[in-house]
Formats: sequence, structure tokens, C-alpha cells
Amino acid sequence: MATTRKVVITCAVTGAIHTPSMSPHLPVTPDEIIADSLAAAEAGAAILHLHARNPENGRPDQTPEAFARFLPRIKQQTNAVVNITSGGSPFMKVEERVKPAEVFKPEVASLNMGSINFGLFHLLDRYKEFKHPWEREFLESTRDLVFRNSFKDIEYILKTCSNNNTRFEFECYDIAHLYNLKHFLDRGLVKPPLFVQSVFGILGGIGTHAEDVMQMKRTADRLFGDQYRWSVLGAGSAQMRIAAMAAAMGGNVRVGLEDSLWAGPGRLATSNAEQVRIARSIIEGLGLAIASPDEAREILQLKGADQVAF
Repeated sequence: MATTRKVVITCAVTGAIHTPSMSPHLPVTPDEIIADSLAAAEAGAAILHLHARNPENGRPDQTPEAFARFLPRIKQQTNAVVNITSGGSPFMKVEERVKPAEVFKPEVASLNMGSINFGLFHLLDRYKEFKHPWEREFLESTRDLVFRNSFKDIEYILKTCSNNNTRFEFECYDIAHLYNLKHFLDRGLVKPPLFVQSVFGILGGIGTHAEDVMQMKRTADRLFGDQYRWSVLGAGSAQMRIAAMAAAMGGNVRVGLEDSLWAGPGRLATSNAEQVRIARSIIEGLGLAIASPDEAREILQLKGADQVAF
């Protein structure tokens, strides 16, 4: 009997895109991030992708001190793989963004593979009232924002983490980002298996049409062959539709309140775990099985939780 392919679910718990006024369920404080992370892992997430926030106003906080408030406590209570962002917020310099990954040496860190216009200003059409002054200013300022990820920036992150044996979740917001990744593979600065996270639906990146998903997959197949493991995330309402497509096409999936606040049309997700359960039901409904944390470590050839610095 053929072995069932295992699908890795990543849960991006809080991120730096949505603001606290958009959902009462968005984790902000260390205790909230810990509780949501543990519940997501219990629901079936093999990987937890983590950002930190100021517990008073919910603003993104990329200081190692902010991550230190929850990383050890999460590790003590779950076997899930911890993935630390090096994207931080689009307004941060690369030296600030990479610092938590440099200090804590995680099994996985995210790495954006190219610069893009990163528009969130259109969310002001939906949200009119905010708890904190920074939220409206943050969204409006993205009208004139380029999320910088130059070749120099990417190389800086790779070299900063080169002695940590940290693998990367290569976030690719457009087709060109796959070619950027191929450039670094050809130079020997990254090594397979590459964990390629295709991002759909950010204003400034590739869209959410089925043809966009297939084009990403076809291009990655051509560039990387059997040297990569594919995963997808769909922003907003496209989240589960794109997850279902990818799972059916042989990919892995990412969900979480960083990427979407929703659990259905007009219905806010009450937790990250709710989204993980929906993704799991889609995967298992396709006759597939989800990967455990240790199976995800084997699929992605990770170094193991005993070799991190938290």
C-alpha cells in the first residue's frame, strides 16, 4: 500500500500586517501569543511562524527582548517547530529585522526574496475606527511604501545566520522572487531542500487567481525540480481556497491570523486554532494526512529543537 503524503501546516500567529482594532482575537500580548500558538499546535500545526508585538498598543516589535517573553515558554510546552520572522515589519531596516533570528538561532526563519510595493492602505475602506493612533497612520503610509529586500539585504540575512544551521522559509510574493532564490542557490548561499512559501494576495505582489497559483508552481518546478518543498499562503478571503488548491497539487499550507482574520464569509476567526482546524479538514478531506512536527523536521531537514538558543 502506498505511503500517504504528509502535508505540513504552518500557522502564522500574529504577524505585522493586521492591527489590533481589526479583530479582538488577534494575539498581542506574550500570554496571548503563547496561548494561541499552543492551541494551533494542538490543532495540527507542525510549524509556528512568530512575530512579536508591543503588549500595550499592539505595534510590531522586533527586539530580541520582545521575543524572549514567549519563545522559551512556547518551546517548553510544545514540540512544534518555531519559525522566527526576519521580515518583521516593512518599515524596519534589515539589521533590526534579522536580530531575533541571529540571537535565538531557530530551526526556521522567514526570508523575503525580493522588494515589492506593500500596500495595506486599501484596508482603510473597511476599517474606520482605531484604538491606537499608530494604526491609521501605519495603513495610510503604505500608499508610498516599498518593502525593501535587495540582493544585499538578502545576502546580509543569509550570512548573519550562516553559522546557526537555521533553514529558511523563503517567502516569494511574485515570480521574480523565485528567480532571485535560484540566483542564491546557484551561488551556493542556500541549500536544498528549499522551503518555498508562495504568497498570494498582497497588494503589490502576485494575485489570487488559480492561474497565479499554477504559474508559481510551474516556475518553481522548472527552476528547482526536486530540490524544494512548496507551501502557500493566501491573504484574506483567499486563504482556504488557495490552501485547498495547493494541497491538491502536492503542496503544504500556511494559515493563521497574520495572513487572514477570517474563518468564513463575514465571520472572524476566533483563534489561530480555528483556521488550523479548517485547513486540516480540507487536507484530510482530500485523503491526505497532516505532518507532525517531527515529520516536518524530516521533510525540511531541520536541525532539531535541541539546537536552538531559547
